Amino acid sequence: MAARTIDTHTHVLTEETIALLNKETPKAAIKLTPIDKNFATLEVAGVPYKPFPRGGFDVERRLKDMDAAGVDVHVLSATPQTYLYGLGTPAAAIQNDQIAKLMKQAPDRFMGIGTLPMQNGEEAAAELRRIVKTLGLRGAMFASNVQGKNLDDPGFEPLWKAAEELGAFMFVHPNNVAGADRLKSYYLANLIGNPLDTTIAAASLVFGGVFDRYPKLKICLAHGGGFVPYQAARWTHGWDVRPEPKKNVSKRPDKIIDHFIYDTILHSKETLEFMIERAGVSHVVLGSDYPYDMGMVDCVAHVKSLAIGDKDKQSILHDRAVELLTVKT
Repeated sequence: MAARTIDTHTHVLTEETIALLNKETPKAAIKLTPIDKNFATLEVAGVPYKPFPRGGFDVERRLKDMDAAGVDVHVLSATPQTYLYGLGTPAAAIQNDQIAKLMKQAPDRFMGIGTLPMQNGEEAAAELRRIVKTLGLRGAMFASNVQGKNLDDPGFEPLWKAAEELGAFMFVHPNNVAGADRLKSYYLANLIGNPLDTTIAAASLVFGGVFDRYPKLKICLAHGGGFVPYQAARWTHGWDVRPEPKKNVSKRPDKIIDHFIYDTILHSKETLEFMIERAGVSHVVLGSDYPYDMGMVDCVAHVKSLAIGDKDKQSILHDRAVELLTVKT
């Protein structure tokens, strides 16, 4: 029997979750308005996002799409629109409980990573411990910056400590991107802004010394790692010639790429093959960004088409995800 394919990067927001969030945290003011049978407008606190595909809120549609794409398991996470960092732990807890509920309903199809109240590092750490130890989630997805704070902010120290102790799978997803005022046209906030903000997050973790303090952290970067695999050597060169990168990092950071895990969402066979060669196959896992329009519905077929060995393909499609999603309970 072939190994089951595991998509580590997917998002979900059911209508039941929306109702619970609106009841508990009315400031979220979430509205889901149908456009047609396949799409809706998702509005959060007065900010619309469209089109929001039906599979994002309709579980039966999601399962059909998974089958069509050859994806056996979705690792569910919250939608970036509902991180809701200003609304405290309840907004995170509701979504995490709902992800756990979906996991119980279809344990052969769904795993989960939670969302966290990142505005407070202690609360984020506590929620991470709860969802791993009580709900069976495998880690968490969180924004590349939290209300403008980079991920090396001292307030996040309790979270990194908890994540390392638990062996949690921690997924950085871009949100609230830098330079948004210059990225209003042409969908640039997503085309450029998302990978840029992921890169800023990764650099903050490296040069903030987070990996020196917590070397066993498992950090995955969305969308092929932003610009990290392609510009890491520039960061090392900068450490060599400038004093600023040395502030928190006393040793030459010549293995920056090795700190991170990367999903496969690069939209290019050649680019993904380069990243696998550069980072190593053990640093790459399957991802689709389902159900969003910048995702890769054909993620399994894309990996199977690569000019790499069958063992490496199985590592990306299944084996490495199993290892990374194993936690300490």
